[in-house]
Amino acid sequence: MFGTDVLPGLAPGLLVSDETGWAPATTLTDGTRLPELLDSAVRLWGGTPHASAAVAWKAYSYWAALPVVLGWAAARRVPLLDHTAALVHFADRGTLVTLGLRESIPVAVLPSDPLALAGLPQVQVVADERELLTALRATLLDAHLAPMIAAIQGKVRIGARTLLGSVASGIAHGLLRAADGWPGSVVEAIDTLLDALDLTDLVELVPGPNGEPTVQRRTCCLAFTLPTPKVCQGCCIRSA
Repeated sequence: MFGTDVLPGLAPGLLVSDETGWAPATTLTDGTRLPELLDSAVRLWGGTPHASAAVAWKAYSYWAALPVVLGWAAARRVPLLDHTAALVHFADRGTLVTLGLRESIPVAVLPSDPLALAGLPQVQVVADERELLTALRATLLDAHLAPMIAAIQGKVRIGARTLLGSVASGIAHGLLRAADGWPGSVVEAIDTLLDALDLTDLVELVPGPNGEPTVQRRTCCLAFTLPTPKVCQGCCIRSA
């Protein structure tokens, strides 16, 4: 959908056939390898512990959500990316973390999808659009991102609203960047997903310079506090 199979935070092709060198994201949610993620952020950007954690989270949650939300938007096929189905490694020193999907990851589809009749063990057929969004939330947010937020809060003092704001912003930005990849309104898609995840109050879509929708955050990712300050597009501080 982005015109390439090489994205800095995702494994090429998404699926990891050889898990050597990879670790399940459970090692982040249980705190075992979370220091590696936070240390990676300090190495790349510096900053205070809580600012580095916030920026690390912004990057991680973007890459984790991207395959899920684009699968839903483009094809109504949702990889059920809980923390057991996601894999991570820190071998690429030029990026914060690389995420991949286990080959066995379940995928939720609608009854009308050809995959529903394929008889594949990893395909889970749900009744309707509402159940598809429920499955998306239960795996991506409740069983992956929320436990990671709790683990991060066990290391640094940072509010859940700040971290969830980055999830909402990442979802909106990801859909806007790939908006030509599926039929229908990207604004409606963003609204539907954020409503399903209870994140609608954390971002707002506003007209850009040419009237195109852009993302306005209502929380700050703290990137402006880094040694080399960054003011993101749609920063709530810049708009204040």
